[in-house]
Amino acid sequence: MAEPIVVGTDGSPAASAAIVWAADDAVRKGAPLRVVHAIHRLPYASPPYPIPGLDDALTRAGSQFLREAEQIARERHPDIDVSSGMVNGVPTRVLVGEAERASELVVGSRGRGGFTGMLLGSVSAYVAGRTSVPVVVVRPGHTATRAEVVVGIDESEECEPALAYAFEQARSRDCPLRAVHGWRLPPELYTGWFVYDPHEMQQLRHNLATGRVAAWRARYPSVPAEVEVICDHPVTALVEASKNSALLVVGTHGRSGIGAMVLGSVSRGALHHARCPIAVVPSEPGGRRSSLA
Repeated sequence: MAEPIVVGTDGSPAASAAIVWAADDAVRKGAPLRVVHAIHRLPYASPPYPIPGLDDALTRAGSQFLREAEQIARERHPDIDVSSGMVNGVPTRVLVGEAERASELVVGSRGRGGFTGMLLGSVSAYVAGRTSVPVVVVRPGHTATRAEVVVGIDESEECEPALAYAFEQARSRDCPLRAVHGWRLPPELYTGWFVYDPHEMQQLRHNLATGRVAAWRARYPSVPAEVEVICDHPVTALVEASKNSALLVVGTHGRSGIGAMVLGSVSRGALHHARCPIAVVPSEPGGRRSSLA
């Protein structure tokens, strides 16, 4: 039996959008859907300082959120295999734990506890990069005008898992794929000590990116795939490409060498600013863990 796609819900508009996305993906993949709500009892609601009726209120609200989530999924796909559950604990830890028994984790960009002006909520920002499976962050209100999957690539082998996920998404959606490689001119160019041919560098970058995608094109011959090399900051290139796309895919790796950095600067920037749903795919076997709270 296929491992489930897990989606978190708290009854917010972003969570509802995440349920729709997760239900669609579960049907495309023939996987069951599991909806999870975390009951987080506040630290001050301890036995010495009880809040009358708190447990009942949290349970009733959680049950309502789960019923609404299952209804959304079944209205969209009447035959979907969907189950739900309430789990006690901090939402971030609950979702990371649920992901250990899942093929994919889907969350809304911002839950009920977030500030309206924030681009990303604390839960979605935390779980991305801390699981061994792809994490998809969904923003409410997005409508793709192009049926296209965009994936960010560079010259390293660490982007291979993101390419694999992106090609599989494009195949299941029967849509084209666009591999975007953003690069900037080296700072040495402006010192006057080095001479670069911008056109030659652009061609070199294009050759490297095309070579990185070639094996996946051969493996997925039914997926129309193009490579786009853009002389701009990688985050800017990916965010621009995400404006009208159905999905943006990035890896988790970075080049900083700082072990505590769960996400690389590019994937972190794309996660915060992407205009469409974004999938963050672990670049290391088993995922990258962090002790950051």
